[in-house]
Amino acid sequence: MINFQKYLFLAMAAMLIPSLYLKANAQSSRQVYNPIPIEHNQTIQDQLSPTDIPTGEGGFARDYYINLQRGEQIVIDVTSNEFDTVVILMKEDGTTIGENDDGPDGTTNSLLFSRIMEDGRYIIRVRSFALSGNGNFNLRVTKLQEKK
Repeated sequence: MINFQKYLFLAMAAMLIPSLYLKANAQSSRQVYNPIPIEHNQTIQDQLSPTDIPTGEGGFARDYYINLQRGEQIVIDVTSNEFDTVVILMKEDGTTIGENDDGPDGTTNSLLFSRIMEDGRYIIRVRSFALSGNGNFNLRVTKLQEKK
């Protein structure tokens, strides 16, 4: 009787383990990190939600990528009427280049100026300040022109 119970247990485990693996594997494939592309002088209207990247501070973040060249000067502008925005410019390896919480106009919108020191793919992270929430926002990256 004990051998039969062992056999039954092993048979059930053999059927159950692959199905658990397939379910876990399917879930993880949907949650792959995939920043959204943005170009110079493009405005993106988007929404920050609880399905985005958790910040560990109670809020959420959404990432975008842009290819930049050494010497370029850019302005990153994030506006929202629904939450307090924060914008972060990072190298692809996660090194922070610059960050801004509140713009110079006294609002909770974000405005970040940066001069690019090396060619590469950069990440622009839009997040909410602390627990300020989520909602609709506009993101614009503008390449500044040199004076001639």
